Amino acid sequence: MARMVIELELEQDGRWIAEIDALPGALAYGETREQAARKVEALALRILADRLESGEEIPALDETFSLA
Repeated sequence: MARMVIELELEQDGRWIAEIDALPGALAYGETREQAARKVEALALRILADRLESGEEIPALDETFSLA
């Protein structure tokens, strides 16, 4: 089973950016590392829910998220 890895990076303006490469469109900013991670997790769940509702396949996941 796959694990979605959240990649975090500190931007030059001081904001954190969080992205899940395996899930196109899953990108979020936050004032802290933790806030960015929480925001991208919530966005990823919305993306997955939209895919489920529209009948698209989603990756099977043992654990939903992992920080990198």
